[in-house]
Amino acid sequence: MELRPAAHVNGFVVLLGWLVFTLLFGGAAVLAFVAAAKHDGGALAWAGAVAAVVAALVVALLATGLIIVNPNEAKVITFFGRYIGSVSEPGFFSVVPLTDRKSISLRVRNFETQKLKVNDADGNPVEIAAVVVYKVVDSFKAAFAVDDYEEYVETQSEAAVRHLATTHPYDAHDDDRTSLRDGAEVAEELTVELRERTLTAGIEVIEARITHLAYAPEIAQAMLVRQQAAQVVAARVKIVEGAVGMVGLALDRLAEAGTVELDEERKAAMVSNLLVVLCGDRATQPVVNTGSLYA
Repeated sequence: MELRPAAHVNGFVVLLGWLVFTLLFGGAAVLAFVAAAKHDGGALAWAGAVAAVVAALVVALLATGLIIVNPNEAKVITFFGRYIGSVSEPGFFSVVPLTDRKSISLRVRNFETQKLKVNDADGNPVEIAAVVVYKVVDSFKAAFAVDDYEEYVETQSEAAVRHLATTHPYDAHDDDRTSLRDGAEVAEELTVELRERTLTAGIEVIEARITHLAYAPEIAQAMLVRQQAAQVVAARVKIVEGAVGMVGLALDRLAEAGTVELDEERKAAMVSNLLVVLCGDRATQPVVNTGSLYA
């Protein structure tokens, strides 16, 4: 079975017909009772009583089919356990009498998972949480495919977040891996996975995004030291690259200008001194050579 619209008519039209029907049968019943009182006729009294009972039964039967559908809401209609359709158009309607109606909200909702503790792809324990924005697009599946579609979304969201955390590292130490800190890529992957997981319940996941990401407290300090060391190493690499370029440029300029001619040994000494000056993490102390270049 699949989602389909239920047969329905305007409720105000039904109320108007209900009123006309009540007036006709009610008037006939009153006239029958009046005629029976005047002529002492039992048949007319019975006819009036039957008319009144029929009118009451018809009115009561029609009343069971009246429904009000609010904006961004759907009514799932079942007739003695059989699904006959859904009404998602807002307004006042009349459907098949003696049916059961279940309200399903079609509004956009958001759900934030709890902070989950899970090991990432490198085996490091991390805390992670995400927010999921979703809405119901198939009221039939939301009502009958799962017991509780809200609980289903919550469970699947936590499962998807756990799976995401186990397949990616907290920090990627090379360019070939996607880390949990790559917000756009990770959010897209989480959204796609949740859409596949919640399709059974008639849910459309609009967006899923990580809202909390941190190392577990027991390793947070150690990982902070590791991150600081990685940043120091990265900075040193940049400094060395720049220093090598500056040393090469200095030697090339000296050679082009012919200011001074240096042999290989003096070039090596100059390179060593420049690298010490450029790569050192402390201020250097200048030494003035007052003697010969080769002294």
